[in-house]
Amino acid sequence: MRDYHINIFYSDEDEGYIADIPDLEPCSAFGKTPDDALHEVEIAKDAWLEAAKAEGKPVPAPRYRPAIYQAVAID
Repeated sequence: MRDYHINIFYSDEDEGYIADIPDLEPCSAFGKTPDDALHEVEIAKDAWLEAAKAEGKPVPAPRYRPAIYQAVAID
């Protein structure tokens, strides 16, 4: 099975990094560094999946893939 995509971005408001998993709404975590945020969201993901299974709720397949745009200079 493929794993879930994780977004990590800096939050000025929180003065740290937020990591989220779009397929597992709402599953996110905070860290002072990108590595901290990644570590914390992995813990959150495991808890999310465990809780869903315990409650008999469906677990979505990994589907989210970010759109990647490339700037192209046009003369």
